[in-house]
Amino acid sequence: MLKFKIATPEKIVYENEIKQVSIPTLTGEITILPKHRPLVTIVQAGEMRLVDNNGEQVMAIAGGFVEVKANGEVTVLADNVERAQEIDLTRAETARLRAEEQLKQAKQMSDVDFARLQSVLDRELNRIRIARKYRQPKIEINK
Repeated sequence: MLKFKIATPEKIVYENEIKQVSIPTLTGEITILPKHRPLVTIVQAGEMRLVDNNGEQVMAIAGGFVEVKANGEVTVLADNVERAQEIDLTRAETARLRAEEQLKQAKQMSDVDFARLQSVLDRELNRIRIARKYRQPKIEINK
């Protein structure tokens, strides 16, 4: 088992012993299992999956860092992370549309502002993709 913790600047999102975690990095997805070698790498926006005693947990992650220690501790410091089932799809769609509209007016924007908006757009597209992938459709029963 791995001692796993994921935190954002605001709070600790998840802390528990887990069996494994798959994390998107700049060089591709990595899966961390017990006895993984020590590692520090950059996390990019994508889908993070972890397996604990309750099964698989899926989260949308938007950048950060991961550190794996030789003693089996794994710490993820994330810019933003959200469980798939907790993503507000309407809010994510609204934020995506707002970022796209602002990017259309990028001619008057500095490179820093453009990069910030592109990052927001990437984060919202990731949230939307994961929410749609893992959200259970509502089934209506006709009586």
